[in-house]
Amino acid sequence: MLPNISPAETLKMLQDNKARLVDVREADELAALRVPGAEAAPLSVISWMDLRPATAELPIIFTCNSGNRTTKNSDLLQKLAAGPAWQMEGGVSAWAKQGLPVETSKQTLPIFRQIQIGAGGLVLAGVLGSLAWPSMLWLSAFVGAGLVFAGVTGFCGLGILLSAMPWNKK
Repeated sequence: MLPNISPAETLKMLQDNKARLVDVREADELAALRVPGAEAAPLSVISWMDLRPATAELPIIFTCNSGNRTTKNSDLLQKLAAGPAWQMEGGVSAWAKQGLPVETSKQTLPIFRQIQIGAGGLVLAGVLGSLAWPSMLWLSAFVGAGLVFAGVTGFCGLGILLSAMPWNKK
């Protein structure tokens, strides 16, 4: 289990260049609100990333939105840190509530919600379209199969397509 460190202590360590802050939130969360200078290492891909190991001089402090993800995955994060590491209490939400510096941007809908809207719209189009052309029902079946595949493998083609759209670019 990673030990906790407060946002204020984290800020002090970052200002003194005595720690690295690694944010494990997903890209759409990072785009909306982030701690300046935090390294992005989304939890969904952190195992595949080449995360620079922690050292005694520069330990890692992991953060997420509320602290839940870092707590639930603390064994994995400790292993990936390969050195001294902490988790920031309360995550980026606690950091922002304490009035510490953050970077914000105009947020579009999170990718996950865009996927829900897109997939739901295609299923509905397939069902309604099948009233005029029965073969349209296959569109709903294709989308359903794609959602099952995404759930089983973690690969979502619609998510990749949507993340490449101009409204999801910084």
